[in-house]
Amino acid sequence: MSKLHIPAGTSAQAPYDTVIDPGEREDWVHTGLRVLALEPGGFARLGIGRTEIMVVPLSGSCSVQVSDRDGDHEFELAGRSDVFASATDVAYAGIESTLTVRSEQGGRFALAIAVATSFHPAARVAAEDVPVEIRGGGNMTRQVRNFGTVGSFDDCDAIIACEVITPGGNWSSYPAHKHDETVEDPDRPESELEEIYYYEIQDAPDGGPGFGYHQTTSSDPERPIDVLVEVRSGDVVLVPHGWHGPCAAAPGHTMYYLNVMAGPGAERAWNITDRPDQTWVRGTWEELGPDPRLVDGA
Repeated sequence: MSKLHIPAGTSAQAPYDTVIDPGEREDWVHTGLRVLALEPGGFARLGIGRTEIMVVPLSGSCSVQVSDRDGDHEFELAGRSDVFASATDVAYAGIESTLTVRSEQGGRFALAIAVATSFHPAARVAAEDVPVEIRGGGNMTRQVRNFGTVGSFDDCDAIIACEVITPGGNWSSYPAHKHDETVEDPDRPESELEEIYYYEIQDAPDGGPGFGYHQTTSSDPERPIDVLVEVRSGDVVLVPHGWHGPCAAAPGHTMYYLNVMAGPGAERAWNITDRPDQTWVRGTWEELGPDPRLVDGA
């Protein structure tokens, strides 16, 4: 098993189903993810030190209390029934804050984490204000919910985060691409960013578990990486470097993933380089048109 593929439950530390903390794994520095599972009436409190966090409801609603240098703040997040239903409202907490997540009805809540240096005040992003993008064409169509991307939410230090919905049978993170070095050429800029993929896959109508596939390959012979894994709900794949993609959703199983990115650069930017032998597929998207399952909201 690749150390970069973390199957559901294997990093659990109650009350968290998933714990990936920056600096706690070899060669993993800038990003983290915790998935908090709360019973009805449950809560969790943590001091977040020199990191910033975005609270993303996966299922259920919660209140988020943040104590920081500006005082005490409380945000109500209506959440959603599950990740396939819609975009969600999210909350942001800056460095040196104390964060409390509480849920009267219970639920599961992702904490997207990035190492940060400058303070930004606590904030709430409403679901209706999340830019939703249809990207790709044909069986490469996916929906991107840009709640924490550059240009969508910028009152933060380093974190870049979004959600992607890929209908069953479609490919996303395609063409494969990388962001593992700083390139300042204005014609082909690139940002150095770690990336986390957290997956949930829709079950079959009879309740059978859904699945998909994730691939990461080397972009530099001096930094070998070769990951091709079946992913199921609750799995995490870490991408420290290399070409990542495609992510393929098995037919009949809609795929969700939450991306969390951050890196060492002074500028918060998401500049990527396509894998050269795959970038041609972008030129097919307009003729293919978007997948009607996403355009029609099905």
